[in-house]
Amino acid sequence: QVQLVESGGGSVQAGGSLRLSCAASENLASTVCMAWFRQAPGKERETVARIYPDGRIFYRDTVNGRFVISQDNAKNTLSLEMNSLKPEDTAMYYCAAGTRSCVGSCPGCSWGQGTQVTVSP
Repeated sequence: QVQLVESGGGSVQAGGSLRLSCAASENLASTVCMAWFRQAPGKERETVARIYPDGRIFYRDTVNGRFVISQDNAKNTLSLEMNSLKPEDTAMYYCAAGTRSCVGSCPGCSWGQGTQVTVSP
């Protein structure tokens, strides 16, 4: 499985911005999809955004218009630009690479270790 390492998390005030990056150990062009997930304490992991090789992008409603997902196959990286952050965006953010599907629980996906994002009021 591809190895993934996230970075870019941190603590910001509401309204601030962060850019998360996910570095992959191999070429991402062979993946079916790439995605960002997040999990807040006491809550289930949820999809934030996913991107497909044909350019299709999905955002969960609560981040649509504020977050931007992008993939650079030349650099083997996945990014998530997060703007107008809200306290409810506070969570551990995970990068995932799918060879079958990135929908739902992302079955068979490779996962990074996560990067913490904390947004204060």
